[in-house]
Amino acid sequence: MNTPAGGSRAEQKRATQARILEHARRIFADVGYDRTTIRAVATAAGVDPGLVMHYYGSKANLFAQAIDTGSASLPGGTPDEVAEQLLDRLHGSLVKEPVQSLALLRSMLTHPEAARAFRSTARLDKDRIGRSIPDEDADLRAALVNAMLIGIALGRHLIALDHLADADPDRIVEILRPAVRAIVEP
Repeated sequence: MNTPAGGSRAEQKRATQARILEHARRIFADVGYDRTTIRAVATAAGVDPGLVMHYYGSKANLFAQAIDTGSASLPGGTPDEVAEQLLDRLHGSLVKEPVQSLALLRSMLTHPEAARAFRSTARLDKDRIGRSIPDEDADLRAALVNAMLIGIALGRHLIALDHLADADPDRIVEILRPAVRAIVEP
């Protein structure tokens, strides 16, 4: 049965949950876990705070869903392929602000769950990258390239470093390509 506003109740529920989650991601990315409130999310989404709690149960559950990026493909293959996959991923995050990742990055220094989630994701990336590097320092090289790319995303989106914040993503990747290749292709 359709409701007067158009769409079934289930569709309206999904749309409301998606709107809440979208606003939660933005607020977590802008101010971090500690400074985000259920009331602020509800206000931004145009709903009652009780509805946010009804759908998500707690701020911690809302945060967990807000930072869930799904199953992002992990880099793999030859060192050359891994370098290009990493640069493609970086390019994408420079073109389109990765709100879910930024929510996690902004929150990881003050919220233990965010720090655990970040370490888990970084470890998966490092392990997959490391398996593709034919070198005794493969894990270190993988950790270094991961740290470099995370730092670039932080510098562009969260810190808004001069010249990096408004630089052309193609140019950034072009400049970084030799450095990334030097790290993953020993």
